[in-house]
Amino acid sequence: MGKNTTINLRVNADIKEQAGRILDAMGLTFSEAFNLMLHQIKIQRCLPFEVISYSHIPRPETLTFIERAESGKEELTGPFSSKGELRKSLDI
Repeated sequence: MGKNTTINLRVNADIKEQAGRILDAMGLTFSEAFNLMLHQIKIQRCLPFEVISYSHIPRPETLTFIERAESGKEELTGPFSSKGELRKSLDI
């Protein structure tokens, strides 16, 4: 199947630069990467990756607490009646 159409995109310059470096390291052009994505959308009938919102990325202090809890250095006691009560328990 030959390539016979063009897609023009407007993107953030910083994101384009960062993505370009990553794709270059992978040996791919933007065109090749975009074609791969379109083929996967056709095959999977959805986006071929999970869309992650920045609001779902834990804050650094949350990650620190998770690491402490998983290593057994932190013990949770609760339930807590407010965020303030939880924060006080965690010394944050």
